[in-house]
Amino acid sequence: MKLTRYAYKYGHGEKEFTLDADKVLAEIRTADVPLLEDLEEAVLKAIYEPIGCPSLAELVKPGQKIAFICNDPTRVANSFDFMPILVRELNKLGIKDEDMRIVFALGTHRDMTEAEMTEAVGQDVASRLKMYNSNCKEEGAFQYFGTTSFGTPVWLNKLICDVDLVILTGTIVHHFFSGFGGGRKAVLPGCAAMETVRKNHSLMLSPASGLGKLQGNPVYEDQMEGVGLFAKEHRMFLFNAILNAKHEFLKIFAGDWRLAHLEACKFVDKVYGVPIPAPADIVIASCGGYPKDINIYQLQKTMDNAWCAVKEGGVVIIIGECEEGSGSAALEQALRENPSPDAIAAKLAANFVIGAHKAYAITRLMKKARFILVSALDKQIAKDLLFEAVDSVDEAIAKAETYVGKEHSIILMPQGSLTVPLLQK
Repeated sequence: MKLTRYAYKYGHGEKEFTLDADKVLAEIRTADVPLLEDLEEAVLKAIYEPIGCPSLAELVKPGQKIAFICNDPTRVANSFDFMPILVRELNKLGIKDEDMRIVFALGTHRDMTEAEMTEAVGQDVASRLKMYNSNCKEEGAFQYFGTTSFGTPVWLNKLICDVDLVILTGTIVHHFFSGFGGGRKAVLPGCAAMETVRKNHSLMLSPASGLGKLQGNPVYEDQMEGVGLFAKEHRMFLFNAILNAKHEFLKIFAGDWRLAHLEACKFVDKVYGVPIPAPADIVIASCGGYPKDINIYQLQKTMDNAWCAVKEGGVVIIIGECEEGSGSAALEQALRENPSPDAIAAKLAANFVIGAHKAYAITRLMKKARFILVSALDKQIAKDLLFEAVDSVDEAIAKAETYVGKEHSIILMPQGSLTVPLLQK
């Protein structure tokens, strides 16, 4: 026996635990990719030598109006690092501060406070540009662009409709049902009305949707079609960054909102896709700390990744603080009223509700393995959400052993929200 001590991120701190390292099949982390040595140089190269479209200098003219779409706090983007560079460069191209605005792509998330907006883009940019939340429920705030072939009515925030150029910013990681984040998601669901998001996300029930999948994925194709309707009348420019687990910049992709995103996704697969020798009896996964474990709503993404590494009938231990609880009253209500994976699926098929869709996302995974949650989440809420909840990782391991036995294999995922386990052929 080779007892080894580990410390994995949990909220703003860490959780420690001890393991017999001889039982560990793999500790999977993102690929070791060189960091960008000069961020400003990389940003300028990306916007002046873009993928699939003219450079930013060719797209903008003095006096035009620009809208930036930026991430909300649930997604790490480091906007405060690149936004000052982008704003400064647009100033040089003749765009005045008063002709630029920032729209935060909330999707169906809560409004950001003024302090959160300032923290997101940095004090200097926040003091110069007007900033807005895209609140999906705000009456009269959206413009209609038609309906997709999937039946999704495309209502998008007017704040991105009355400008000459929309710059889509953010980062890209794998997404559990729309394939990958970034790209078109800044617009839909980021700046879309609730009904638009609801109809689009209902396509997650299709077996063709999934993690890291774009071609044939109805969620992705619907988003692309919807944003395409917007793009017929509005110019867009993509600016997406790829970060490592330490939130350091690896690469910048900019240009055409379709083509640049596809190139970026190939890079994401190389960075975050990690081969494993075999599935394990027990998977121990940290979300990677705040904000990835801010609530169950966000923590679910780590569950999906860990699910890829666990054996049928195994146990997944998720380390996530959840300082904001479940993150969705609709999620809690859905599971109280329909406390099983099949019941949730049937309910959503009949009436798809945002928030409740996360109940499906969580419980569908529980058909393969047990999930034990190491969290500050209220124990009754955890139970309602079908988790087994404990206070320490050591306690979770002991509980897991009652299900899989003392002789077991383990896979460790310290960057669980990012790394996607890929079974070696």
